Amino acid sequence: MAKVIVQSLSAYTHAMLVTSEHHGFVIDEPVEDGGNDFGPTPYELLTAALGGCTAMTIQLYARRKGYPLEEVAVEVEHGRSYAKDCSDCVDDQPNVRIETLNRRIVVRGPLSDEQRDDLLRVAQRCPVHRTLEADARILDTIELVH
Repeated sequence: MAKVIVQSLSAYTHAMLVTSEHHGFVIDEPVEDGGNDFGPTPYELLTAALGGCTAMTIQLYARRKGYPLEEVAVEVEHGRSYAKDCSDCVDDQPNVRIETLNRRIVVRGPLSDEQRDDLLRVAQRCPVHRTLEADARILDTIELVH
């Protein structure tokens, strides 16, 4: 199971130190949002996780299948709207937020239409994509230390 620790940096408004087993970095908010812009925002990390996982999954699959994939790039944008702005939404919940992740996958190489379609299908099965689409549960605990 992947584990990261996010710890506040008390001298700053929003900056947080993120550490994992082998890596560490800072996340923050932009100056215009009250941060110091020391690192990516939480939503930038979320979109990077989806983009990175997608690109890795496509590349691994293409190599295994022997597809002539030369390069893959994934651009992900996060957006938010409200149900009252959505013609396809349920009318009884007009203030529900609708989160969207727009993913643009660009591949380079002499791929056939069938191979490109297959890579798109595989992109939709990357582990982060599947996690984001799942009905994930967040189980919280809180501890007070002195």
